[in-house]
Amino acid sequence: MTQRTELISWEEVSQLIEHLTPQFETEFDAMVIITRGGIVPGGMLCEALNILDVLTAAVDFPFESQKSGSALYAWPAFIQFPDEDHLRGRQVLVVDDVWGSGRTITAVKNRVLAAGGFPHTCVLHFNPYRSLFSEAKPDYYAAVTDAHIVYPWEVDPDADRVLLDAPE
Repeated sequence: MTQRTELISWEEVSQLIEHLTPQFETEFDAMVIITRGGIVPGGMLCEALNILDVLTAAVDFPFESQKSGSALYAWPAFIQFPDEDHLRGRQVLVVDDVWGSGRTITAVKNRVLAAGGFPHTCVLHFNPYRSLFSEAKPDYYAAVTDAHIVYPWEVDPDADRVLLDAPE
């Protein structure tokens, strides 16, 4: 079974951000943006919510043998993560573009928690059908989907130009 793909426009991203902002009941002291997918929605949200302390986290899940079936359960490697002093005792909004398997945002959430922060997870799209966590879901999300989402910042602009410039 092939997964449906959905291309999201910049206009739709703006609408998703507008849908998210009224949901927040907490005033956040800091934001942790998960690279790379969370950079654009995180930037838009920190502007909309006037969050000045914006930090980044980069996480990798090293490939493990497919034979053992453990590839989805690999321990995360934190390539970049804020110092605990920036998180301790603070309300922290953790932002990514999509919750697919949920591994990345859950790893960041747990690390913020371990540092003494109070993490709140936020994504544009939540895909409960791919999530590895049956009971967990993002604290805030703009839409539920079963599709593979392609955001406008993931599209090669040269490919668009080629499609628009068809031969005469």
